[in-house]
Amino acid sequence: MPEKVITNKVLCYVVREGRLLVLRHTDFSYEEVGIQVPGGSVRPGEDLADAALREAREETGLTGFTVVRKLGETEYDISPHRFEIQRRHVFKLTLHGPTPERWTSQEDHDGEQEPTRLECFWIPLRTAHVLQSGQGALVGRLFD
Repeated sequence: MPEKVITNKVLCYVVREGRLLVLRHTDFSYEEVGIQVPGGSVRPGEDLADAALREAREETGLTGFTVVRKLGETEYDISPHRFEIQRRHVFKLTLHGPTPERWTSQEDHDGEQEPTRLECFWIPLRTAHVLQSGQGALVGRLFD
C-alpha cells in the first residue's frame, strides 16, 4: 500500500437563517460524491482563513464572504479514493447580500484541469449530517 500523504484542506460552513450552504458536483451522481460544503486545498504559504474565503468564492461564484471564526480541525483518511489524510481546518463564514435558493457555478482550478461544474443550494442546519466524507464533523460547534 502506498504511503499516505497528509494535506491541509479548508472546509467552509456558510450559515444563514438556520441554513447551510452546500454543493454537489453535477457531472457525478449523489452516490459517487454526495453533498459537500465549499472547501479545498491550501496553497503553499497561504493563510488558512484566506484559503477558506478563496475556496468559497471559487466554488460558489459569489463574493461577500466573511470569516466569523475557526471552528477547529479534523483529520479524515480518504483512502482508497486517494491514499491521503486530509487535515481539515473548518471555518464558519457568513455571506452578505442576496443569493438564490439554488444556482449553478463552476470551479476553474486556475486552468490546470477541466472546470468542475457545481450546483449550490441551501439545506436546513438540522440536516447537515448528510454531508459526505465526514465534512459535517464539526457542525455541532456552530451552536457553541
